[in-house]
Amino acid sequence: MPGVSRREVWAWSAFDFANSGYTTVVLTAVFNAYFVSVVAADAPWATFLWTLIIAVSNAVGIFVMPVVGAIADASAQKKRWLFGATAICILGTAGLAFCGPGTIVLAAVMVILSNLGYNVGETLNSAFLPEIARPEAVGKVSGWGWSFGYCGGLVTLGASLALVQLGGSWGLTMDERIAGTMLITALVFAVAAAPIFLFLKERAQPRASSLGALKSADGLWTLAGQSFREICSTLKSLGRFRDFAWLSLCGFLYQSGIAVVITLSAVYAAEVVGFTTVDTLMLVFLVNITAAVGAFGFGYLQDRIGHKRALGITLIVWVLMIVLAAMVVNRPVFWTAANLAGLAMGSSQSAGRAIVAILSPKTRSAEFFSFWNMALWLAAIVGPLAYGSVTWITNNDHRLAICVTGLFFAAAVLALIPVNLERGRRVAEETDAASRGTTSDH
Repeated sequence: MPGVSRREVWAWSAFDFANSGYTTVVLTAVFNAYFVSVVAADAPWATFLWTLIIAVSNAVGIFVMPVVGAIADASAQKKRWLFGATAICILGTAGLAFCGPGTIVLAAVMVILSNLGYNVGETLNSAFLPEIARPEAVGKVSGWGWSFGYCGGLVTLGASLALVQLGGSWGLTMDERIAGTMLITALVFAVAAAPIFLFLKERAQPRASSLGALKSADGLWTLAGQSFREICSTLKSLGRFRDFAWLSLCGFLYQSGIAVVITLSAVYAAEVVGFTTVDTLMLVFLVNITAAVGAFGFGYLQDRIGHKRALGITLIVWVLMIVLAAMVVNRPVFWTAANLAGLAMGSSQSAGRAIVAILSPKTRSAEFFSFWNMALWLAAIVGPLAYGSVTWITNNDHRLAICVTGLFFAAAVLALIPVNLERGRRVAEETDAASRGTTSDH
């Protein structure tokens, strides 16, 4: 956008670099499998308990984020709230270093706090996208962020892999090495997140009609209530923003499947294919390279062929990945499926974020991104719980659970079909024009 420096775009992308290490190491490669096999002692309910903890953290986010989004929009202080969310995630991640066999309660609390901080931070960071990127380039800029983010995942994962492999020669037990990976993740997050707070400018303007509510506790409760009414209003107005509505449904469906891949891929690799911790770290390390290439390449591709078509392609890749994972009989097939997941991971999430930026009125960007992320958080509850429930009911039949996951991606393809980006863009522009022509917030 005019007036936005390259340094600001880099600083915005650096936050994706920072927080990707958290999802990669804590949720995908290390702590999820460690929780199931060590903290919960590989009990029959261990996988379900892990998915339940993730569900609780996302459920808390569903109630917290609308309030944070409303206050951030009203006060034009997204960075301040982003800083708080980042600090919570970093401290929660560091707290996981003190978890070990039997520390189920401590692990649950730290995962819930860290994942809540991650989710709130990701939402606020995404809300800056319409402020820094021109409408015709949001796919490219979003792709930069996602691809740079996977580079951050590679850095954090690479350092963790080195510690796990070399720690034995240093006299460290496996529990101590796992604890070290949590501290590495927290440190990388803290260092890499600094640029967004130092360089990115807050361009949003405070809402004059809501500023008074921020000055008292009663006013904050009023604004919180208003934020939930806005969500209800957004729900009621989805008839007008119907393309955003279909996109939200599509996002909910495919993110339900992605949430399973993020939170349970290491468990699947260990239980079905027999991967060790080192095997999983190596796999996720290489998959992150594939994901970075996919996010970067699709960022340009979606601006060229269209965001909807690009997203549709990635959803087909997800379906193919599920088929291979469900049929896996050896490691090469699983490696192929995992790299397909990496290719589709960043590109599908980047495309979704770019389309939200197109369909969101600029005067209500945090509200719309909050709604979008609420749909994704609901997906992060439904998807893993569906997987965990299947494994619990079927005495750990992970293949059947991954087949159920595939239904989410297939349904997402159908939900994408009615989305019309040009129509949705016009509605967003008309909403902005109406907002500028009145004294009300909307």
